Amino acid sequence: MNPNVLRLEGITKRFGSLVANDAISLDLRAGEVLALLGENGAGKSTLMSILFGHYVADEGRIEVFGAPLAPGNPKAALAAGVGMVHQHFTLADNLSVLDNVTMGTEPLWRPLSRRAAARARLLEVAQRFGLPVRPEATIGSLSVGERQRVEILKALYRGARILILDEPTAVLTPQESEALFATLSQMVAQGLSVIFISHKLGEVLRVSHRVAVLRGGKLVAEAATADTTQAQLALWMVGHAVEAPQRRPAKSVGDAVCVLDRVSTAASKSGGQDRLREVSLTLRAGEITAIAGVSGNGQVALAELLCGTRRATAGRAQLMGRALPPSPARLVQRGVARIPEDRHAVGVVGDLPVWENAVSERLRSPVFSRGAMFVKRAAARLHARRIEQAFDVRGAGLMAPARSLSGGNMQKLILGRALLPPEQPEPGRDEERRYPTQAPRLIVAHQPTWGLDIGAVAYVQQQLIAARDAGAAVLVISDDLDEVLALGDRVAVMHGGHLGEARAASAWTREAIGLAMAGATVSTTSTAKEATP
Repeated sequence: MNPNVLRLEGITKRFGSLVANDAISLDLRAGEVLALLGENGAGKSTLMSILFGHYVADEGRIEVFGAPLAPGNPKAALAAGVGMVHQHFTLADNLSVLDNVTMGTEPLWRPLSRRAAARARLLEVAQRFGLPVRPEATIGSLSVGERQRVEILKALYRGARILILDEPTAVLTPQESEALFATLSQMVAQGLSVIFISHKLGEVLRVSHRVAVLRGGKLVAEAATADTTQAQLALWMVGHAVEAPQRRPAKSVGDAVCVLDRVSTAASKSGGQDRLREVSLTLRAGEITAIAGVSGNGQVALAELLCGTRRATAGRAQLMGRALPPSPARLVQRGVARIPEDRHAVGVVGDLPVWENAVSERLRSPVFSRGAMFVKRAAARLHARRIEQAFDVRGAGLMAPARSLSGGNMQKLILGRALLPPEQPEPGRDEERRYPTQAPRLIVAHQPTWGLDIGAVAYVQQQLIAARDAGAAVLVISDDLDEVLALGDRVAVMHGGHLGEARAASAWTREAIGLAMAGATVSTTSTAKEATP
């Protein structure tokens, strides 16, 4: 048995009355991949933040290679050989690979940068761990997989011998994920130890040697990966069996709800390259159309166009036979519901209470307001309570700030706001009848389960299928290929702002979708049996 390189002993962390970590003890061995699993809010992020020095534990101690680790000191963690690769890359797009890797590694008082020595060291580390890299290439010119490679090299360049990977395949194509797994095998063979955090249980079973499962802040299970299954891991994570939604054909596909005909958009105001280039797409009632693609290839532009926050610069966009207005408020009135990509920054206003967020997109409705200034608080809170009960939103209550919700519960709140219409207004009120109270006609779900645990993923997907069966046209935009194949009646792939043909999900294979995500032209597919998740 390999020696321990990391020991967490009795780690406890409290935030007020909430016990985020409750006397957790874990070991990591040399040359081992330990998968750390748990629901949203189970305590994984808190535990890793304590290990990396961002938080200080209330109780417990940490040893790295047999020596105590100073608490609350990221520099001490780095010096001890602990490196972390976050799921959101922290790279400067306008700088070179070499500049990004070496940033912060040289003293400010040194008059000249030792670039030649740094470049040689970078290439040596890259060759040793099987991570080919171009030191002079700018980050902005790299693919998502290449950028992740740079993030890993940043940690290894600094001497990391313990590497924490947080959702490392969240934005990778299947081919890039395969390349990452091969790299992990090579790094472990070189003696590196890895903590692998992922919600994708198939990946966990494939790459890890052991699994540790947190639930409610406690360590509830540890096992050798070879001795467990996806079903057992899911049971440990949520405390009960989880049934993934079964993909079944749409009951009845109706008329076109939204039609895009050779639509183009400008780039975002922030100067990004996410834009549409002559995109054509038809979304029909009673059908889920799923869009696959690596993040940054036009998905944001498509979602913003359909939600009214970005204008088309060319082409024709129609909603139920009329021009698509570039106005979020008018689109809500016309039956468009949105589930935004970033639930924290766009989905909710974190400092406002849950009940205000629950009605925020329908606040102009006479159901919830009178005139421009008066909010019908009783009606609004009653509707928020309906969402809370119907969508199982758990937290500190309707008066608590939305930021206090876990990721899964925040997503349920957004889902309920989008899918549950207000109760019918009092009869005879003509002004109120002008505001629709029916279920949405078009649902734009952008990364609807991103970062959620397996239980929350199943719940959100079931609600989208139910909305489809109730007659809504549903657009799912996702980086997760498993989700695309699990939900889509038709599947299309977006790359470089262009959208390929939307074909029946049964006509695709995983390999063909992966190739299309990478920019290859895919004219035919092999047998469809691989497309079944």
